[in-house]
Amino acid sequence: MANRLTFYIFFLLCLCLGLLCVVFVTYWNAVWRGGFAWDGSSLQFNWHPVFMVTGLVVLYGFAAVLYRIPYTWRYDKTPWKLLHAGTLLLAFIFSILGLCAVFDFHNANNTPNLYSLHSWIGICTVALFALQWAAGFSAFLLPWTPVDIRKVTKPLHVWMGSIILVMSIISCISGINEKLFFVKANVNGTRPYASLPPEAVFVNTFGVLIVAFGLVVLRILYNLKWQRPDPSSDGDGYRVSIIMCFCWCAYEYRVCRTWYQSMHSLVLISCDPQPLLHEER
Repeated sequence: MANRLTFYIFFLLCLCLGLLCVVFVTYWNAVWRGGFAWDGSSLQFNWHPVFMVTGLVVLYGFAAVLYRIPYTWRYDKTPWKLLHAGTLLLAFIFSILGLCAVFDFHNANNTPNLYSLHSWIGICTVALFALQWAAGFSAFLLPWTPVDIRKVTKPLHVWMGSIILVMSIISCISGINEKLFFVKANVNGTRPYASLPPEAVFVNTFGVLIVAFGLVVLRILYNLKWQRPDPSSDGDGYRVSIIMCFCWCAYEYRVCRTWYQSMHSLVLISCDPQPLLHEER
């Protein structure tokens, strides 16, 4: 009982830190960076950190710890596999949208792509994420995959998932620092990064939250007492898993499309084209 209570404390901490990360990155770009648009301007770039943090860090971390929830152990594993895969797919969609935002912004402003260490690590992370999802789908959701292959693949799947999470956090931290160096370069009368203006303090705190979130997720993943017990067989769930997975993917697509349309409408209504009001003079 005490062990489960400890888990739920860590799980609640994981949820709170993840939500705080999304709130911080959205507030930063909505308030200090001027808002959002999709027109090739710097406002389009603001989507990049929001999508990447939401997808590659927060949703990815949430998906990783789903199997550790003791409440799920009494039920068939298949629905939770679908939720795990579906959440990761949604995270991947967010990461692709984030890449589209930054590539379109760079192309519209004749800025080179993939020249920084941040961009190299980031693109490698997304590529590994795609391979990991495809391999996980093939090994654990296709009903005709032999059980022996699943058993051999599982440790590698867990390890690679942790590596991708760590790389995602490194990408985000390096990207945050890079952005602050760009916008706080002591030009146009702005206070330099070295003087720690309010925006820098806020964003540094945001970076600490990302690291804390990653550490909590890794703590949950690598506590052997919190691992789901392996049943002797997955039962008949695999016979319908492929159909359920395709249904879940279709549902995720509709949710993502509806969310994007809502956010696009909100941007058109509320985006303020005036110069930034929160730039420290």
